[in-house]
Amino acid sequence: MQWKFYLYSFIAIGVLGITGYFYNWVWYLYIPLMPLILLGIIDVNQTHHSLRYNFPVIGRLRWAAEWMRPKVYQYFVESDTDGAPYNRLSRTVIYQRAKKANDTTPFGTQYNVYEIGYEWLNHSITPLHMDKINHDPRVLVGGPDCKQRYNASIFNISAMSYGSLSQNAILALNSGAKIGGFAHNTGEGGLSHYHLEPGGDVIWQIGTGYFGCRNNDGSFNYDAFAERANHSNVKMIEIKLSQGAKPGHGGILPAAKVTDEIAKIRLVEKGKDVLSPPYHTAFNTPLEMMAYVKKLRDLSNGKPIGFKLCIGQKSQFISICKAMVSTGIMPDFITVDGGEGGTGAAPLEFSNSVGMPLRDALAFVYDTLNGFGIKKHIKIIASGKVHTGFDIVKNIALGADMCNGARAMMIALGCIQALECNKNTCPTGVATQNPKLYKGLNVNDKKVRVANYHTETIKSAVELMAAAGIDHPQHLHRSHIYRRVSANKIQTYAEMYPYLLKSSLLEPPFPQGWELAVMESDEKTFEHAIKYA
Repeated sequence: MQWKFYLYSFIAIGVLGITGYFYNWVWYLYIPLMPLILLGIIDVNQTHHSLRYNFPVIGRLRWAAEWMRPKVYQYFVESDTDGAPYNRLSRTVIYQRAKKANDTTPFGTQYNVYEIGYEWLNHSITPLHMDKINHDPRVLVGGPDCKQRYNASIFNISAMSYGSLSQNAILALNSGAKIGGFAHNTGEGGLSHYHLEPGGDVIWQIGTGYFGCRNNDGSFNYDAFAERANHSNVKMIEIKLSQGAKPGHGGILPAAKVTDEIAKIRLVEKGKDVLSPPYHTAFNTPLEMMAYVKKLRDLSNGKPIGFKLCIGQKSQFISICKAMVSTGIMPDFITVDGGEGGTGAAPLEFSNSVGMPLRDALAFVYDTLNGFGIKKHIKIIASGKVHTGFDIVKNIALGADMCNGARAMMIALGCIQALECNKNTCPTGVATQNPKLYKGLNVNDKKVRVANYHTETIKSAVELMAAAGIDHPQHLHRSHIYRRVSANKIQTYAEMYPYLLKSSLLEPPFPQGWELAVMESDEKTFEHAIKYA
């Protein structure tokens, strides 16, 4: 094949040379021909790609097709109800609400309502008039030991770090939170000035890397924490145990990305790889974890302290609850992340095959807290593919008090789901550190869209509750949501996830199906209390 390429190139140059002798315009054909010949020479003299070696120049079309495939598929092949992680119907309604455009749909639903998995709200024959319902329902976060309770919106911005998102994206999100009166989670990348400058309410997330509150060796720095935690914009502090995108997996920030600014924000050394271990070093047992919660609450002068996790081994969460009961120390909130994944770039196996999905995890966490008789002190935040009013309603019906959204907020910023979040090539400037790209994201325009999207989504959730005859989210329960489980059978969430009796996990006999997990748990260790041979 290689000798054929050289032969054909030689013949082509010769033919052009001869005809160019008679017709001057033929010389212009050398302009596109010579670069192609040079590409071919490069291809036949490399050994990394057999396709390019065997088929010079033409073989490169394979990579062009790969690059074009997701674009062509998204715009010309997939239907409105296909597409992942968000289909076109979902993306469209987010865009419409962000722009305050017409978000109604004509001619009925496009979903197959007889397909297994279809869900709907059980409405009332005596719905409430919209004048009789609170249009901005709030949730007061803070247990008995909290001195600075936070009155939160039922829908907030989920954890996305500066570094993963651009500075303009962070500025627009926090500015939108300021306009709309809701909270913005920093993600584990640290509390940057981009989170603070607009003045929006902030939930400061602390991950295993302790960015922004760490010593040089990566251990937790209590003095640095106290300094930042007492900033007036910081309303709550969230300890991240795990995330839905890659539960049980640490991360690495390559040395090339550790700029002067990033090093200052995260309290790391410039020009060196920064590792986030898969587990915390500030505590090793459930009892130590509760002591850590108390320490952070004291250092922040009584601000709400909570933790975020994707549910894995059930016995480990039960161990944490046992530690709460034995110590009397409880977090003010728990964020439940679904194993469906999120904005964080992750290995394929972790995104697809690790962690409990949100619906199952949410019901489990609520039932466990209620089973130990401590739910009344702890608010639950649902985080996992929340983007419509119905998502908010069904998550609250399952047991959540409020919800967080990440990818939906990115779409409100202008994200087109190009699926290039992990390549630093985001075409809309949302998930990139390339100034040429993120300068195209206009903060003044996008902050309004974020606020609009939040307002319209809350409005849709309130309208759904009114249709069900409910005047406040706290009155939602599992019997309000139906799900098709087979071709001729439907169940309510209450039938799928039966409620546990309050305090039923405090002493035996334990509810059926819970016996093993409760016996395996121990507040003194995250390991199984029962050792198997």
